Amino acid sequence: MSHRSPIIAAGRAFVFAAVGAIVTTVWGGVRLVQGGESTIREGSHPNFIFILADDLGYTDLGCYGSRYYETPNIDRMAAEGMRFTDGYTAGPNCQPTRAALISGQYGPRTGVYTVGSIERFPWRTRPLRPVDNVEKLPLDKVTLAQALKGAGYVTGLFGKWHLGEDPEHHPSARGFDEAITSAGRHFNFVTNPRVSYPEGTYLADFLTDKAVDFINRHSQEPFFLCVHHFGVHSPYQAKAELIKHFERKPPVDGHSNPVYAAMIASVDESVGRILAALAELGLDKNTLVIFTSDNGGVGGYERLGIMGGSITDNAPLRGGKGMLYEGGIRVPFIFRWPGHIPAGAECRVPIHSVDIYPTLLELAGAKPPADYVLDGVSLVPLLRQGDKAQFPERPLFWHFPGYLGAGQGTWRTTPVGAIRLGDWKLLEFFEDGHLELYNLREDIGEEKNLASQNPQKAAELHELLKKWRAEIHAPMPTPHTPEPAGKAQQSENRPRRAQRRAQQSSP
Repeated sequence: MSHRSPIIAAGRAFVFAAVGAIVTTVWGGVRLVQGGESTIREGSHPNFIFILADDLGYTDLGCYGSRYYETPNIDRMAAEGMRFTDGYTAGPNCQPTRAALISGQYGPRTGVYTVGSIERFPWRTRPLRPVDNVEKLPLDKVTLAQALKGAGYVTGLFGKWHLGEDPEHHPSARGFDEAITSAGRHFNFVTNPRVSYPEGTYLADFLTDKAVDFINRHSQEPFFLCVHHFGVHSPYQAKAELIKHFERKPPVDGHSNPVYAAMIASVDESVGRILAALAELGLDKNTLVIFTSDNGGVGGYERLGIMGGSITDNAPLRGGKGMLYEGGIRVPFIFRWPGHIPAGAECRVPIHSVDIYPTLLELAGAKPPADYVLDGVSLVPLLRQGDKAQFPERPLFWHFPGYLGAGQGTWRTTPVGAIRLGDWKLLEFFEDGHLELYNLREDIGEEKNLASQNPQKAAELHELLKKWRAEIHAPMPTPHTPEPAGKAQQSENRPRRAQRRAQQSSP
């Protein structure tokens, strides 16, 4: 059995303490027998479809407030299922979230904190040296796909993976029976492995074709399907007929780009086609569909003096992708399972990327991997009862020991850590150690830093954050003497290739 520290283990203990007194529970017509952390499941396995958008902002859906973008199919998902208002990603950009979703672990365990190497931005002009980033998911991590395969599931992934494209790290080697990856372009895209397609095909449509085909071929057995869209990530490219539609619409609330709106519409079309395939096959009531994004939207920068090239706006949230403010990590999170999850439900309990792994394991009746730490908790009580569930507060953590640049010498973020507990959120900026404390229930836009007004709460959360970092062995950036911009770009300062390979292979 793996050893967990009090803080790290606390999240899982909260949920199991809440349900520990229950001997049997009927969940969606399937009897669960619970004892401690084990769940014995009797009955047919539900199917799982996990749809991940790329760079989709918190308010980029109609059901989350947009009056410009059109998302009728995703809105229907929310109307027929549960919408979380406080759903969080594991990181402010793509790779750390994807690593957390598939591994069930926080970044300090995987070493995946950001996208690419630390050389992506001129960190030498700053006072700290970033922690080296692991660019491929370490091979000792037991993926969610591997865990579900062990429970009898057939597994598939189509779309953006971003955790290693070589034969050892490709999803086909990490538990997925079928896997075709692609990212970087929306037209004239390249897939791995190579697959031919008609000229002019749009990537979102291609991925949906593969997903629907997978559903049709595996309708008679339990399946776990990941549809990881590259939309709505740049380059901003969309189908001409959709662009024309949005060109006729007036801007609303900072949402105004017809190309970006058309990209969102294509992701929404994909969701509609997948839901239609389930209905045609009679699989609706045996399939949990989850929709979310890998980080916040690309927007909200200019109000903060950041030259970030906004394409959307996450208001009322502060900032956007690349930041640990709410605009960078709070995203849509929708769960749909007709007849099992209450329709039209809204849940305000904060949830996190690392929670998906244990949630699906419990619903599948699968045991957690032996001697393997899962940092999240099962969301089954929330999916059953929403805010009424016995689901005590637990801390959520973020660790970002690096830099993300922007235009004209501005920065989306410098090294920072964060914790949320209840309504309170604390950020610790590592360059100078200053703290920012916000009450998100009263100040969702993080406009009023209450650290000086409420030093006791700031100290309480700061202590929890420091203890968590110590217990999870989170590496910290180290002091560095800032260099002039020209010198900082010199190639001889780059780390040796062998050193980077060694870092990538570490746990």
